[in-house]
Amino acid sequence: MPKRFFKKYMPSHAQVKEHKYLKAFGTLLHNPNLWHLNRYSASGGVAVGLFASMIPLPLQMILAAIGAIVFRVNLPLAIGMTWLTNPLTAPPLYYLAYKIGAWIMRVPTQEFQFELSFDWLSQGLEIILEPFLLGSVIMGAVSALLGYWLVRWLWRLMVIKNWAARKVRRQRASPDQQT
Repeated sequence: MPKRFFKKYMPSHAQVKEHKYLKAFGTLLHNPNLWHLNRYSASGGVAVGLFASMIPLPLQMILAAIGAIVFRVNLPLAIGMTWLTNPLTAPPLYYLAYKIGAWIMRVPTQEFQFELSFDWLSQGLEIILEPFLLGSVIMGAVSALLGYWLVRWLWRLMVIKNWAARKVRRQRASPDQQT
């Protein structure tokens, strides 16, 4: 069952309460819904995390944490899903976001050379900013919806599979009973 897999890697509610750095947040992080794992909280956590991962901000994990608290979904999953965009995956994903935004805005795509400098951020980013942000929000929304429904569907499949396996075990244990 997916619940066992996720619980193996997640901190317990007691660990979070006792963590010295998280005590500063008071009771905000003590809502059990943020740590509970069921089909709703897992799919919601994945959706929040996927949306936050596509938003081009340097602190995506904070955005995911705020979203998880607001929507009362699984906080560790939301934060973990932000790592979809990492130094290897971010360039192609953000380029795709720019292309999608330019296509929707019906503007020609601009050729640009990315440089990690303040000059490029102040001048070069200005050329592509609007289509890039629009594409990022669209990709975030689409990936959040797909992730949400995929987790719910997979969770349901696992539950059905476990029910069927349990039924088979019961029938083998008592073959004289007919159901």
